[in-house]
Amino acid sequence: MHYFEKIGQSRYFLWTLLGLPFVFIVAAYSAGDMFYGEVLHSSGEISARLMIIAMAATPLSLMFSGRAFPRWLKKNRRYFGVASFAYAALHTIVYLQRLQLLPDILADAAIPEYWSGWVALLIFLVLAATSNDRSRRSLKRAWKKLHRFIYLGAALMFVHWVLIAFNRGPAIAHLAFLAALEAYRLWKLRRITSIANRANSL
Repeated sequence: MHYFEKIGQSRYFLWTLLGLPFVFIVAAYSAGDMFYGEVLHSSGEISARLMIIAMAATPLSLMFSGRAFPRWLKKNRRYFGVASFAYAALHTIVYLQRLQLLPDILADAAIPEYWSGWVALLIFLVLAATSNDRSRRSLKRAWKKLHRFIYLGAALMFVHWVLIAFNRGPAIAHLAFLAALEAYRLWKLRRITSIANRANSL
């Protein structure tokens, strides 16, 4: 059995791995070893990276068909998506704790740098809440349609990151990487569909 398949059998190991940075950030911030800006930056960046990993599952499985890692990633991508939401929630909680006053929060929410982040968070909240087998069974075909909103959420997440960052380079680099993966996914799926249509027409 492949190494990644063995790891994939243990959800608890994966949850622990995904949760360790969360625990470290909270502990360091509580102890005063991390400043407000550092917590916002690290939690936001980890959230974005985990979302990219979750969204990379399909492109990578098309790119490396039959390989162990893409299969493992596709099987476990919901955990990366939920973890991404958890770090986005931490990012938001720390921001709210710092601002505290509702008028200040609403004033921020009126500008693109912030409302893009709020809408992305709401989308991720809905997707995280339905990232389980029970929701998939109850929603049936609607589940896939609902989870396609991940693309809108990801786009808004990057709008938030690009507009609010002092250094936009990392945000643009992450966005370019995800865009390249998604472009490959669309190209590959269209190619597969085209080949299937030609075969059916013979």
